[in-house]
Amino acid sequence: MQKRPLGQTGEDLSIIGFGGILVTNTEQAEANRLAKYAFDQGINYYDVAPAYGDAEERLGPAIRDFRQDIFLACKTGKRSKAETIDELHRSLQCLETDYFDLYQLHAMMSKDDLDQVLAVGGAIEGLIEARQQGLVRYLGFSAHSVEVAVDLMGQFDFDSVLFPVNWVSYFEGNFGPQVMQEAQNKGVARLALKGMAKRKWADGEDKSSFSKCWYAPVTTEEEAQLALRFALSQPITAAIPPGEAALFDWALKIGRDFSPMTEEEIKQLKQRSTGLTPIFQHVA
Repeated sequence: MQKRPLGQTGEDLSIIGFGGILVTNTEQAEANRLAKYAFDQGINYYDVAPAYGDAEERLGPAIRDFRQDIFLACKTGKRSKAETIDELHRSLQCLETDYFDLYQLHAMMSKDDLDQVLAVGGAIEGLIEARQQGLVRYLGFSAHSVEVAVDLMGQFDFDSVLFPVNWVSYFEGNFGPQVMQEAQNKGVARLALKGMAKRKWADGEDKSSFSKCWYAPVTTEEEAQLALRFALSQPITAAIPPGEAALFDWALKIGRDFSPMTEEEIKQLKQRSTGLTPIFQHVA
């Protein structure tokens, strides 16, 4: 599996990451199998969060034998310092580890989120303290808002940003390029979500085939190739595929055989996006 530098950290991550939702609501034996299979395929970047159901409890035992050989990222949805520190310690315990390689503010979406984490006694203070104590090595955040992501990078020196890099949202929603550019300008490493998403679910549409996706994902391997290669052709370190095992298998193949998209392929993908409803949209 190809690896790329994580910004200025000196770390090299596999271009495909392991999303913790993969092991949510699985038996422990299956969680063990999935995590080890990914490791054997060359993946060294694992990402999880308390918000992912029982994923932390499943992933901890699953990575026990190779924890020191991977880059483990976790998140907090809390916005105050005290709550952030409490959640961090619970996550460390669940994942059976003494530290996280990357700890991130989770799902920064609104100005209220921004104001709370930056306030006196806010979550940023908790992240700084955790780093000083050696409980985390690097600090980052995930966001689903262009405005919030850009503003946050302007107010704190993060090591990374985890953000949707999605073909339909880029072409039909004008959503994503602004964050990639700002992160590059500030030397913040870029990690990608939603590379294999396609569009919003239609009302009444059958979602049973992709129960772990809140959006309609790509449905053919050929389309998955184009979608994920588009994300990986942007200036990012790695992409985390959806939490569906079948889509993860496609992502592994794409990661192993990755080649940058050609101009003709980008043109083709842009045509395919026409008329689709993007899962994210930015109004400039």
